[in-house]
Amino acid sequence: MKNPETMRIGVRFTVIAGLLLLNLAACSEAPAEPSIVESFMADPAAVARGKALFTGSCSGYCHKLTPEPGDALFLFDAQWKHGDSDQEIFDTVTNGVPDTRMIGFGTAFPEGDDDLWKVIAYLRVNQQTAN
Repeated sequence: MKNPETMRIGVRFTVIAGLLLLNLAACSEAPAEPSIVESFMADPAAVARGKALFTGSCSGYCHKLTPEPGDALFLFDAQWKHGDSDQEIFDTVTNGVPDTRMIGFGTAFPEGDDDLWKVIAYLRVNQQTAN
């Protein structure tokens, strides 16, 4: 029969070793892949294309580049009325907003969905913090 104190030490050692292994496994996990918007945010050409698309399709008609009075929301103040996740913004632009001037663009951009993600990347890069 084993000594009870030796058995307790063995159990403690096993628990501690197991916790250390779990901790090491959690630390060694690969970092999450960047989202499509994060990838485009890191690409100056993609952000420039997003700006050009926003300027030609959005700010030329409704949404302005500076906060000024109007019937369309200023989109750089980080205050989103119809959802603030990248996917919610994508869905709003794709489908539009009923009973407003915000039409759904669908996949009308020249490069389809990628262009819309680039517009969102441009908005994110130039987003101002809300006071």
